Amino acid sequence: MIKIAIVEDESMYAEQLRDYLKQYEKENGDVFDITVYSDGDDIVHKYKAQFDIILMDVEMKFMDGMSAAEEIRKVDTEVVIIFITNMAQYAIRGYAVDALDYVLKPVSYFAFSQRLSRAIGRMKKREQKIISVNIKGGTIRLDVANIYYIESQGHNLIFHTASGDYEASGTMKDVEDKLGEMNFFRGNKGYLINLAHVDGIQDGCAMVKGEPLLLSRARKKEFMEALTKYWGEVVK
Repeated sequence: MIKIAIVEDESMYAEQLRDYLKQYEKENGDVFDITVYSDGDDIVHKYKAQFDIILMDVEMKFMDGMSAAEEIRKVDTEVVIIFITNMAQYAIRGYAVDALDYVLKPVSYFAFSQRLSRAIGRMKKREQKIISVNIKGGTIRLDVANIYYIESQGHNLIFHTASGDYEASGTMKDVEDKLGEMNFFRGNKGYLINLAHVDGIQDGCAMVKGEPLLLSRARKKEFMEALTKYWGEVVK
């Protein structure tokens, strides 16, 4: 099921977009879970990265679509955003919030269905490489490729990523089960390391982005075997 939000302050357009989604479902066999918001501040309030695609009107009364998208991008870098607008110049500004596309009003079904197909295609390519992580105050979605390593710290996990560090609830075993098939390997009981970001081994440590992560005596041999196998596959 694909979760889609419609953010539109004009009820006529909101209903039209809902009808277009229903028509697309029938023609393509997709299943949508549709939520409608009447303003940008409605979707931003307590946003928890719960949608796959957002159809966002640009001009709204309280919070415009561009401002709403900026707020959403702070916690969700992966949701696909399509702007609905009657002004083409907003398409250029859309790049600042990584909008996939825009549709001009009045919206035709043909143009809408083309953009939606592209959005679903991008979403499906990403979904195998995205994980949802519960952090304080909500949920974020992380691209697995951008995770350097995960550190166990007490009863929490620290996700060290390209965009910063995130403290999350959960156990190392749970995250290892989820990421074990994506070239992550335990260096010791406290670290789950993305082999793609290991630059080398030095003084018994895996070097990850210049940071030495100690390899335990019990795990070092298996870690080295996994790393050697990974490097071999990358070189092929």
